[in-house]
Amino acid sequence: MIEAVGLTKRYGSTVAVNDLSFTVKPGRVTGFLGPNGAGKSTTMRMMLGLDRPSAGKVLIDGHPYRELKHPLRTVGALVEATWVHPNRSARAHLRWLARSNNIPKQRVDEVLEVVGLEQVANRRAGGFSLGMSQRLGIASALLGDPQILLFDEPVNGLDPEGIHWIRRFMQRLAAEGRTVFVSSHLLSEMSLTAEELVVVGRGELITQCSTEEFVESASTASVKVRSPQAAQLRELITARGLSVHDTDTREPDALVVDGASSDRVGEIAAEGGIVLHELASQRGSLEEAFMQLTNDSVEYRTDSGDPSENTTTLTTAGK
Repeated sequence: MIEAVGLTKRYGSTVAVNDLSFTVKPGRVTGFLGPNGAGKSTTMRMMLGLDRPSAGKVLIDGHPYRELKHPLRTVGALVEATWVHPNRSARAHLRWLARSNNIPKQRVDEVLEVVGLEQVANRRAGGFSLGMSQRLGIASALLGDPQILLFDEPVNGLDPEGIHWIRRFMQRLAAEGRTVFVSSHLLSEMSLTAEELVVVGRGELITQCSTEEFVESASTASVKVRSPQAAQLRELITARGLSVHDTDTREPDALVVDGASSDRVGEIAAEGGIVLHELASQRGSLEEAFMQLTNDSVEYRTDSGDPSENTTTLTTAGK
């Protein structure tokens, strides 16, 4: 388990993380989300003892990271996949890490096989693609067979097969009872991977809850309905005080009804003798919920031409 208690980090007059407290429990994948400048990378660095907090603490199974005798056996982390010495082979790099933490040498070949690098184990890491470097970073995190795993942007550089693999792999690690904490800017991927979310903005906690609760709290129920009599259906629905809007110019016969159930829309259509070709409840996306709940925490905005659609681009740096 990971516990952040009153975690604060200042750089001069800048407060990167401010009195941040949350708990990451075993047995589930917990996603760590926040807009650019939210303090995610700083928080993860403090978890791993790479930065000292100005106040507060992070406990790894009840102990600060710096007090762990063999840290790789307790915590595995992927923070910066390209830090490997370019002239070292993947196998040599992992053997060096294994020796530093008294990990058996045979474990090196085991993790190389797990991440699919056994065929290139003797190649220089400097010649690896970004995706291969990511896999080597994941192998390093797994080397000590730790119960706690931290991944910062684990799918960077991976192809679709690799993304699918790491998603299933993280879920399997959590199913084994391990603590899995994942920071990512790919919200669509987090919606498929994480059961729990820790969401931060401007260095402070916005919320910690299940992914389902997060999406439901920031989105309204809606129904998509498609009919060859869309104009008549629109009149019937609006006459009952419901909000209706078009879905897409490519679907002129489709409407979206906000704040209604599919049962209610179906009943209205039946009352008017309207033929329906599609009737489906819609759930808000993680991206929509994220944009709504973090809107006040956005550091840099882009102008889409519509002031109501100003958003932020999540990046992997300066988090």
